[in-house]
Amino acid sequence: MAKDIWRIGVARLQIAACGEEHALAAADIRWLDPGPGFTFLADPFGLWRDGDLHVFAEAYDYRTRRGVIDHLRLDAELKVVDRSTVLSEAWHLSYPYVFEADGETWMAPEAHRSGAFTLYRARRFPDAWEPAGRFELDSPAIDPTPFRHDGLWWLAYAPAGPQSVKQGRLHLAFAERLTGPWTPHPGNPVRVDRTSSRPGGTPFRDGGGLVLPVQDCARTYGGAARLLRVEVLTQDRFAAAAGPPIRAPASATPFVEGLHTLSSCGPVTLLDAKRRDRSPAGLWIDVRRRLGRRRPAASP
Repeated sequence: MAKDIWRIGVARLQIAACGEEHALAAADIRWLDPGPGFTFLADPFGLWRDGDLHVFAEAYDYRTRRGVIDHLRLDAELKVVDRSTVLSEAWHLSYPYVFEADGETWMAPEAHRSGAFTLYRARRFPDAWEPAGRFELDSPAIDPTPFRHDGLWWLAYAPAGPQSVKQGRLHLAFAERLTGPWTPHPGNPVRVDRTSSRPGGTPFRDGGGLVLPVQDCARTYGGAARLLRVEVLTQDRFAAAAGPPIRAPASATPFVEGLHTLSSCGPVTLLDAKRRDRSPAGLWIDVRRRLGRRRPAASP
């Protein structure tokens, strides 16, 4: 079976400009090392601190099939200075959305296999994180994305379920405080459209309006990104319109078969692009894993 291999890029471009035609194609993008075979970095989010860009990303290895959260520190020239794993759980982790609020630094990683949405707080930035709350919503939250709007905290997420549900439905929840309690929106799913529902990056304001980056999974998982412009968002209503697909630029070659994250970091935007590996070596990894599961335990 083909395997998605992702690579992170740092574009010297503000996120609002990414929706303009040919913007990414013309942008200055530093593509980071994709890493060893059958591993990848994806879902990049970041913060600037003391002149350095701190990037958090899903680090995945097809041999273990479990993601962890890695931290990469980039200098002013966007060169990687160091890298380490900063969050690992018994379940798969991805989409480490990091943000600042209430004088703290937070992370809202995707961890739906744990059965709930867990919000983390930085005990020591960037390498020590502690749970600040565990919330059971109307579904385990996939790609949870918190943001402020009209005096409330909102959480955009995709629900668990088959691929058509995970990739094609948008749910919302709201709370007075970031640490909850959270109330699922009565209209969930507020959007059903495989081209523009699953969250895919940091919400931002453009011309006073709220914009949510989302994934276009119509042709393939994470095939492109879109900008979902919110027209109505209240505790009982939601309406939005999606822009055109934003695809991986030619500078990402051979990683041009998908793009599913747009993350704002001031003057730069983090993104990821994918290629699909169809080699026999990838098939052999799957065969070895299956054989390993069937091997009987050693006798005491």
